[in-house]
Amino acid sequence: MKGLSCSFLLCILFTTSYGQPLNGKQLDSLVLRAMKAFDVPGIAVAIIKDGKPVLMKGYGVSSLNSKAPVNEHTLFGIASNTKAFTTAALGILVDEGKLKWDDKVSNYIPEFKLHNPYVTDEFTIRDLLTHRSGLGLGAGDLMFYPDSSDFTIKDVIYNLRFLKPVSSFRSKYDYDNTLYIVAGEVITRVSGMSWDVFVEERILQPLGMSHSAASYDRLKDKSNVADPHALVEGKVKVVSRHGASYSRASGSMYSSVADLGKWVQVHLDKGKFGAGLDKKIFSAAVFEERWTPQTILPVRSAGDYNTHFSSYGLGFFLSDVHGLKQVTHTGGTVGMLTQVTMIPELNLGIIVLTNQEESGAFRAIADQVKDGYFNMKGTDRVAQYSKGRKTQREFARTITDSIWNNIGIAQKATGEKIDIAAYAGTYHDKWFGDVVISMENGKPWFASKRSPKLTGQLFPYKGNSFVVKWRERSMDADAFVNFTLDAAGKAAGITMSAISPLTDFSYDFHDLDFIRVK
Repeated sequence: MKGLSCSFLLCILFTTSYGQPLNGKQLDSLVLRAMKAFDVPGIAVAIIKDGKPVLMKGYGVSSLNSKAPVNEHTLFGIASNTKAFTTAALGILVDEGKLKWDDKVSNYIPEFKLHNPYVTDEFTIRDLLTHRSGLGLGAGDLMFYPDSSDFTIKDVIYNLRFLKPVSSFRSKYDYDNTLYIVAGEVITRVSGMSWDVFVEERILQPLGMSHSAASYDRLKDKSNVADPHALVEGKVKVVSRHGASYSRASGSMYSSVADLGKWVQVHLDKGKFGAGLDKKIFSAAVFEERWTPQTILPVRSAGDYNTHFSSYGLGFFLSDVHGLKQVTHTGGTVGMLTQVTMIPELNLGIIVLTNQEESGAFRAIADQVKDGYFNMKGTDRVAQYSKGRKTQREFARTITDSIWNNIGIAQKATGEKIDIAAYAGTYHDKWFGDVVISMENGKPWFASKRSPKLTGQLFPYKGNSFVVKWRERSMDADAFVNFTLDAAGKAAGITMSAISPLTDFSYDFHDLDFIRVK
């Protein structure tokens, strides 16, 4: 009798502690405030609780050009939230006995090689998915970011051998996209189906995610798709949509909150779906493996959610929040940012899709929703994160303004007459290919041969350093171009780095090491 009373009391306490969600009016106000604070044209939000949608709604417009409204079926590029679909696809092949998580990658892709032969020999499928390869943050991303390059999946696999590690194998977390591209190729070679077809036929179609597709170009109906937006020289504008090309397995999917609600629910139901949960996408064993910590992430502070542990699983970030397990991932592509969050012990899923490059919006919405379920009083995530973002932007602007002011002073001193004879020529990087330094229309010019969007004017900075201002201004990625000289005073090589601390890590200029070849 005493045991029954204690159990009943614990149930009441649990319900009281985790039972104060925001109401509909509060949710609407939250999203609208986030849109205004972070200047986001359109947002779609879904909250799934106990198997039912608490909220599934669109706000604002899908495009500043068309002014079409966002609804629950509006499709967004979900970027790296695609990675969980890739690990699910591999899990299906594990269930079918066609591969194992710890199989060597070279068993399926014999030409796969990394910089260190030992690492190549030991590298497993699990290693492709867990960001512990030893490669640096975003290493090799310039092969597909920005888009329009002519690199292929064959090039990516070959060029991995030239990317130098920054840490020892399996010792440190550094987020990686290129190895997920390789994971997609494993799926192709094992199944005989392209990654796109496999994901659509084995995951999207069974779950009834009928509007979603593996990439934008595979969408059957493009009448309700969000346009990407970004801050371009101080104003939010529609920008060019990122073309996924061969990088699909790392981040190319398009989906809606209505469809992703089904994806979240199949995870909350541990791989099962259907009216009586009589069907499954993947086994309970595969589900558990994907939600099991694989790579440890440092936690320096417990933060607002009293977090003590953080890790990466297989396509998901895993942490503790107020004593409960949190499973989440974000996604960022040109002009769109997204987040999917699940708290399985609350049977709760939160999905936020946005069509602007401001992470504060999805963070504020998802965290404020969590605060409601955690019964946390007095928080204002919109105000908190917008203040933090303003501080970040002011700090970055201080750096970039100082650099451009110095360039302006130098231009006045020289009368804008620049002699680049000592620097002109063709320079080669082993994995990125050639860039050409030349004069075009009387201006010093930088042009990549393989990635045409990486072209722009060079401005003298200090000594043998220049700054390249990319012609495509939606890229917040202007960079230093630093020349090394030979004994005769002629340029012999180039290194690069982004000038703004807010530049996306996928512009991995710091991994380039150009040698003059002509």
